[in-house]
Amino acid sequence: MAILQKTVGQIVREQAAKHPDTEAYVYPEQGIRKTYREFDEETDQLAKAFIGMGIQKGEHVAIWSDNKREWLLSQFATGKMGAVLVTVNTNYQASELEYLLNQSDATTLILGEEFKGTSYIDILNTVCPELKTARKGAIESSKLPHFKRVILMGENDYPGIFKWSELEALAKGVPDDKFEDRFQSMDPNDVINIQYTSGTTGFPKGVMLTHVNVVNNGRLVGDLMNLTEHDRLCIPVPFFHCFGCVLGTMAAVTHSTTMVIAEQFDAKRVLQMVEDEKCTGLHGVPTMFIAELNHPDFALFDTSTLRTGIMAGSPCPIEVMKKVINDMGATEITIAYGQTESSPVITQTRSDDAIEKRVATVGKPHAEVEVKIVDPATNKPVPIGVPGELCTRGYHIMKGYYKNEEATRNAIDEEGWLHTGDIAVEDEDGYIAITGRIKDMVIRGGENIYPREIEEFLYSHPAVQDVQVVGVPDPKYGEELMAWIILKEGQVLEEEELRSYCTGKISRHKIPRYIEFTKEYPMTASGKIQKFKLRELAIERSQKTEVQ
Repeated sequence: MAILQKTVGQIVREQAAKHPDTEAYVYPEQGIRKTYREFDEETDQLAKAFIGMGIQKGEHVAIWSDNKREWLLSQFATGKMGAVLVTVNTNYQASELEYLLNQSDATTLILGEEFKGTSYIDILNTVCPELKTARKGAIESSKLPHFKRVILMGENDYPGIFKWSELEALAKGVPDDKFEDRFQSMDPNDVINIQYTSGTTGFPKGVMLTHVNVVNNGRLVGDLMNLTEHDRLCIPVPFFHCFGCVLGTMAAVTHSTTMVIAEQFDAKRVLQMVEDEKCTGLHGVPTMFIAELNHPDFALFDTSTLRTGIMAGSPCPIEVMKKVINDMGATEITIAYGQTESSPVITQTRSDDAIEKRVATVGKPHAEVEVKIVDPATNKPVPIGVPGELCTRGYHIMKGYYKNEEATRNAIDEEGWLHTGDIAVEDEDGYIAITGRIKDMVIRGGENIYPREIEEFLYSHPAVQDVQVVGVPDPKYGEELMAWIILKEGQVLEEEELRSYCTGKISRHKIPRYIEFTKEYPMTASGKIQKFKLRELAIERSQKTEVQ
């Protein structure tokens, strides 16, 4: 299969020509529906507005909001006029926003008014106090030397900020031939997107992705889901993350699939959308699927139209996967694995894979993607069945980290292999299982323990809804295990009962020494559980508790 040498804008035009009357996107909560012809026209107009505003090819445009329609249009409009879209985590506060705008050299910020009660306008005014007296499009900030303009996804008036409706007049001032020249000037290998990694260690790094990276990754993801113009994909995962804007919007657009979009995740709303819009696909991280399956009204919703979807973002518990197939009806659901640096998917299960492969592995590498598993100490390939670090090479590897050559060299070796930091095992059939992060591996008394294995086992207990296992320092063994358990609604479980359940079923050294019951886990805005925070909490608790 050949890699497409096409830009994001070319893809939109092609799909609009092939399936002009197919719905491109639906926002059920707002009652908005647009066809691919309309989507192509809207993104042309927005691209012109950006040009009319003075945004040059290669300029960095940051975007900060939940999954609003303006976010979707901006993703594809920048893809038509050559600006680089810099995605901003919806949970960011002032210091994080300032760091990102500065480090990315962003000239422009497109933002929503607020998110979950936090005023983005107030945060921005803290970072850039000059905004209150600035002329629109001519901001001069002492902290942000490149920063010039702010666009609001809305119609309220704020000093120094363009309202969304003002973009129409700017678009009208740009002749068609000027826009067309810009459209045609783009190279598929141009950087089109900078995604900031969550930064669990040190400051977040800006991953530079090209048209080729995201167009092809989205296309391959959609191919393995068997997407067509007849599919309707529900996307409740955040756009600022690759899951939303590559596995979601790009996978859909490369296949003329209808996007059914939730601005924010809410289990009941998502189930309602699936029923009302007759969705055939549903994306989510495991915690989202768990919330949907455990919603008290789950049985009242008709999810029978579901066929496919992706569960990704963190390891997918086997029991959850089985319920998504059996209880939701998504018989062709796939698991995808990757990271932002690989734009993002490296491996994916196939829709016709045996259930055992779909629940116990992350599938096989995509077409045009090389994978090898190496001993982290020697960098030499390991035999089949032996755990090692997963490395990958191909069209999907990022251009590098923006303005961070040292980190780029640490991630991508001289032969072009991206070192993922994930521990993986390959079986005789070429399927890969991810057993954890190198840094999550627990070494207890010289034994390497992979938390994933213990999580899967504990998950089989009927009272357990979710489980996370981390290592805590121990003077005798080096490290001990702590399990953080969320129980199903109405269930009661004692620590000793859970230990008895483990005895005789898993090795003694794998039975967690510490067990904590909790209602929730610390999460990133994209729904990933922050194990490093659980580890910090675990260390505090284990120092207070001495279990005999």
